Amino acid sequence: MKKSIAVLGLGKYGTSLVRSLDELGADVLAVDRDEEAVKKVADYCTEAVCADLADEKSLQSLGLKDMDIVVVAIGDNLEASIFSVAAAKEQGVPLILAKSSSERMSSILRKVGADRVIMPEEYAGKRSATILASDNVLDYFQVDESLCMIEMLPLSDWVGKSLIELNLRNSHQVNVVARKNENNKWIMTDPEQPLQENTKLLVVLEQKNLGRIRN
Repeated sequence: MKKSIAVLGLGKYGTSLVRSLDELGADVLAVDRDEEAVKKVADYCTEAVCADLADEKSLQSLGLKDMDIVVVAIGDNLEASIFSVAAAKEQGVPLILAKSSSERMSSILRKVGADRVIMPEEYAGKRSATILASDNVLDYFQVDESLCMIEMLPLSDWVGKSLIELNLRNSHQVNVVARKNENNKWIMTDPEQPLQENTKLLVVLEQKNLGRIRN
């Protein structure tokens, strides 16, 4: 069953989100006060609406109560973000995500009803720093505020040893959940198979333990 998702705010983040959701087959309502921004995404969503997101009447007319998810992707307008989150909350939307540009803004948006707060720039910076600071980390995915997932190559002292021998859960507080095969597909890891230098691993760990998986 398709999910109905409203994206309120069509800056770079909101526009990218609309296009990606369209590719995934979601039923998308896209809204912004800028007519040109609305026109740019009209072909990538179910409905594109020009509306003032800082106006309560405009927000009430959008029919957010019919949405499974509302993403408030404004970020640079605290007033509009607050009104949008509050309107979605009042209309009983099950999941409300909000883009934020600061910790203060994040705190306010949570107080008025946001279930999750997204800081895209901060996440992008953390992802880049994690990859650049390590010789063996290939990619970084943040699961939530404490947990992350890493695509990585084995540490030098892991090579030639099996997961059973290494016992990484106890020694490094990480869990290896999969590895890539010769066709570049993720498969379950054989715990008895020795790791090779070029074996790509998918690892889940707490962010505080990132330092444990660097050469």
